[in-house]
Amino acid sequence: MIDRPDSAASTDADVTLVLPDGATRTVPRGTLPADVVRSIGERLLNAAVAVSVDGEIQDLMTPLRKGGAFKVITDRDSAALAVLRHSAAHVLATAVRRLRPDAKIGFGPAIDDGFYYDFEVKQPFTPDDLAAFEAEMKKVVAEKYPFVRAEVDMGEARKRFADDPLKLERLDDFTDPAEIISTYTDGPFIDLCRGPHVPDTGRLKHFKLLSAAGAYWRGDEKRQMLQRIYGTAFFKKDELDAHLFRIEEAKKRDHRRLGKELDLFMLHPFSPGSTFWTERGTTLYNLLVDYVRERQRRDFAEIKTPLIYNKGLWELSGHWGKYKENMFLLLDNESGEHDSSLKPMNCPSHYLMYLSKKHSYRELPKRYVTFDVLHRNELAGALSGLTRVRQFAQDDCHCFIREDQIPAEVQFLMDFILGYYESFGLTATLKFATRPEQRIGDDAMWDRAEGALKAALEATGKSYELKEGDGAFYGPKIDFDVTDSIGRAWQLGTIQLDYAAPERFDLTYTGDDNATHRPVVIHRAVSGSMERFIAILIEHFAGAFPTWLSPEQVRVLPITDEQAPVAAAIVERMMQAGIRAHLDARNETLKYRVAEGARMKVPYMCVIGRREAEADQVAVNTRGAGEGQKPAPVAVDEFIRRVVAEAKERTLTLNAGA
Repeated sequence: MIDRPDSAASTDADVTLVLPDGATRTVPRGTLPADVVRSIGERLLNAAVAVSVDGEIQDLMTPLRKGGAFKVITDRDSAALAVLRHSAAHVLATAVRRLRPDAKIGFGPAIDDGFYYDFEVKQPFTPDDLAAFEAEMKKVVAEKYPFVRAEVDMGEARKRFADDPLKLERLDDFTDPAEIISTYTDGPFIDLCRGPHVPDTGRLKHFKLLSAAGAYWRGDEKRQMLQRIYGTAFFKKDELDAHLFRIEEAKKRDHRRLGKELDLFMLHPFSPGSTFWTERGTTLYNLLVDYVRERQRRDFAEIKTPLIYNKGLWELSGHWGKYKENMFLLLDNESGEHDSSLKPMNCPSHYLMYLSKKHSYRELPKRYVTFDVLHRNELAGALSGLTRVRQFAQDDCHCFIREDQIPAEVQFLMDFILGYYESFGLTATLKFATRPEQRIGDDAMWDRAEGALKAALEATGKSYELKEGDGAFYGPKIDFDVTDSIGRAWQLGTIQLDYAAPERFDLTYTGDDNATHRPVVIHRAVSGSMERFIAILIEHFAGAFPTWLSPEQVRVLPITDEQAPVAAAIVERMMQAGIRAHLDARNETLKYRVAEGARMKVPYMCVIGRREAEADQVAVNTRGAGEGQKPAPVAVDEFIRRVVAEAKERTLTLNAGA
């Protein structure tokens, strides 16, 4: 027996486990979780993927070293998926080493949508290589190798990985003598790994290798380039199939491809990480900015601030010490030293604006908002379309409030942000992020800030996920993750509570007692960066924007040159009504021009033949109506009225042809 009666005395060599039903098990320290689960029931052991001990996931073969809440993790638990995917990465490495014994092995973690493993090889992997590796993985799965854990000392570890320089380098990180070094073996393959893993390779049934890409060793662009193989795995086939469908759908919606096809933006190596917006893209960009401005006009004060600042500002804010490597630094011509930088965020400039005047408690909340351009020195290899850039703009706001206003301000900003997302058909989930390891301010300040923000969040009644250690370096935050039309999550907006900045910048206001008080700052962003938000919208709508957001709302197509003058006059009437309309009277067939308009995802195409010209009508082709739909004739004035109303109401569906 591994458990003792509750009445039996326990010792320091024992750990006490609390089961979900409240029962307890006291077992010797070092007992395997598999033995505990077996004592509960063999059926449960067969279903077990891992266990949770005091909130931490560990596999069935990792000895118990502490007690606490004990829960068996099965494939029904969300935490099981990361364990399965971590094991899938090891199965991949097993397959690669079988077929490519020369491959040096790096890391193989689970990630949000799957897993990857890094290998050092002489030539990049090809699609044929991936197909061969996947086939070999199926053989490893069929062999049902158990994942065997061993805990070894440094000498034994170095002996086991003598031929793997990447693993030997990883062993150099083990500087704490008390840190446990563990290896896992599945069949002939051995890896340096903490775990956790599923009991055996046979648990991996539904998986797919997706792609290979270059990745610097340990993310350092000065180190060698490795080959990273990405894959995914699920417990159920239908979940894998659904995920693969989303991947294919995401490829069709890729904003980089659609941005080019729809003539929205371009990128150029002469200005890496910066966006060139075309006429159509600029229209889209301005429509979004105008929409945000319209929503903020009453309750926010828009300002503009400089682009370049002396390092003294960043030293005062803490960015020079905590964020310097992400900033574009400028050399002083006389000293030859970096003494200033392009601004990577707006916060300190807003503090300077606040400091320029005296403030009364009656003025607060005071909300400064700006759309200024920002610059962050992202690594060249990390740049990706509009989602990872070096130059961008944010709908950035800083709210200066009294401490007693925190609950009301959080509620106000919460409603503002969620309402904005809803207008695009985006749903959001909330995450509460607490103090990170690298931070400014003492624990007392963080206790106060976290307590205030958490209380305000809970007062809204919104559910949230706790993200420990993921806060900003100056304060806790509420992050908004939006889910797009194909189920992908994107981190966008944020509400960050900051007690540090008012102290550092000596921000004050005069209270109703005529004494000087310290305000609290809330950092707020809704879209995040405008560039990234536009990328998300392109993919969310697959480029088929609602009428109000479409760079081109209506395209008018005369059938012959005879109707061209009438068509031009109708376009003018539409433009006078505020509709973004264009005339396509090119010397091409009507079928070609209609197909071109459909490819550009124009919401409405109005065909004008002899009868329409005589009756002051247009035959309306509505985007997405299908090839079989006959264009609906409608009076020009009625069509204009419908489109204007649709744009004004910012509806997400097309209805002008109804």
